[in-house]
Amino acid sequence: MKLWWQTLTNTLSGMLQKPMWMMLIGSLCLMSVVYMHDTVWDLPVAVVDQDHSPASRMLIRQLNATPKMTAVIYPGLPEAQRDLGLRKVFAVLVLPQDLEKKMLAGNAVSLPVFGDATNRMANGQIQVDVLAAWQQVLGHYNRALMQQQGFSARQAAVVLTPFIGQTQDLFNPGISFAAIVFPGLLVMMMQHTLLIASVRVNITLRSQGQPPLAVTLGALSALIPVWLFLSLVLFGLWPWLLGYRQTATLPELLLLTLPFQLAVLGLGKLVTECLHRIEHIYLSLSFITTPVYYLSGTLWPVQSMPDWVRGFAMMLPSTWGTRMIAGVNQMGLPLREVSGDVMMLLLLGAGYALLGLLIARLRDPRRRRKTAVS
Repeated sequence: MKLWWQTLTNTLSGMLQKPMWMMLIGSLCLMSVVYMHDTVWDLPVAVVDQDHSPASRMLIRQLNATPKMTAVIYPGLPEAQRDLGLRKVFAVLVLPQDLEKKMLAGNAVSLPVFGDATNRMANGQIQVDVLAAWQQVLGHYNRALMQQQGFSARQAAVVLTPFIGQTQDLFNPGISFAAIVFPGLLVMMMQHTLLIASVRVNITLRSQGQPPLAVTLGALSALIPVWLFLSLVLFGLWPWLLGYRQTATLPELLLLTLPFQLAVLGLGKLVTECLHRIEHIYLSLSFITTPVYYLSGTLWPVQSMPDWVRGFAMMLPSTWGTRMIAGVNQMGLPLREVSGDVMMLLLLGAGYALLGLLIARLRDPRRRRKTAVS
């Protein structure tokens, strides 16, 4: 116990004297301020009005009434398409000739829309807002046509909107895109930095020969307080400053990040023993960050992945950590609902650590024989 405590305090003191791990806070804070406005506003959309009717002007007013879009009038389609290619506008909406005449006659109307699909969030938001504005204009004219046929205003309203839907936000309510992406991004960065730190500690210990188990546990235990502090800042304080929705308390967040850290420490031991050479380890870690982020389920549901990909994703601590922390801190789940995720993380950590120790023991006799021969 004394040896464990002495190793822990010496390692922790060294990390506090040279706090390179503080770079994680700076980089993630700088990265997240991109989303400080919560969402995109006033996206420029080119509108080519070829009808110049009350209906086309009403549609343009409806587009300008949405906070996400700003209609920019263009005289012709070629000019609008040129600016779309130059990324000066995000979409081009063409209001064809005889738009109002076709609506009053009850004929089908097609609105050509050209969008910049390279920006997924902006393009999707424009599609939703254009459709909503068109439905409002269409409903106005349909109501007028029905009243001309003898329907009362109440009857026309019931026919056009027989059901009134009500949306209740459960996951990340509001309009913040960052509130959806941020938990997975934080978990991925926490895993990557802790994995590098644990691998570094394992390499240092291995260079000293075969240190006692208490020394190994003490050196790795020194990483836990530092990354608990990082978890407190990144999962609790910084999202609170940015105004993201949070439903978990700070003690709950610390309690959830502990098994996640233990799983990553176990994975670090396995990576160190499998790759063995320092240059191979750091080169491999630099290439797996982005794939691990995509496998975590933040940008693509794990359930929609192929079976073999999903099986690989389930072997990563970040997959369980993202689901666990997002479930409690964004969806408001009680701790008992994520107990299975906690147990899985603990099993992964123990399994990875034992497998790493087994590989190290099998490799140690070979290393001794090579040393004796040389």
